[in-house]
Amino acid sequence: LEWFNGKKIATSYPVILRRFLEKNGINAEIHVITGSVEISPGIGLADAIFDIVSSGSTLVSNNLKEVEVVMKSEALLIANKNLDEEKRDILRQILFRIEAVKQAEDKKYVRMNVPKAHLQDIVNVLPGLKSPTIIPLADDEWCSVHTVLDQKRFWEIIGKLKELGAQGILVTPIEKMIL
Repeated sequence: LEWFNGKKIATSYPVILRRFLEKNGINAEIHVITGSVEISPGIGLADAIFDIVSSGSTLVSNNLKEVEVVMKSEALLIANKNLDEEKRDILRQILFRIEAVKQAEDKKYVRMNVPKAHLQDIVNVLPGLKSPTIIPLADDEWCSVHTVLDQKRFWEIIGKLKELGAQGILVTPIEKMIL
């Protein structure tokens, strides 16, 4: 942490950063920036940043690395038990939307071209939500199969699909899932 002495640190959280620096005896210059803090070192505005990190991919793409975890946090939705009906409806809508996002976590939408001769074998490998979607293609001997896969078993299942003749496998993230 001594490296930060005398450095310029960009952040959107100056109060938390100031407390952390004081607690650790670090004398650094704090630059308050709102939004896109991670680009500050790259454009010469700061030597380091102090920011919220979830996956770390933004850090990597800006040639930064995590040095110290200052705190861990989580977001909570808290409601009063005595809400009137209008506010209960709003709360239900919020919970519905949150659940749709949570359902999509660690899920991938997978599309592939499959020879009809191997279709049943491929369908048997797929966990799917209820049943995979099967769409005919212009070539009568092939079809397109769409399904949802769990990230945990993704590579295992993809390997089996390739062995069974699946081709042109496209994988996309799922933003929301409403079950």
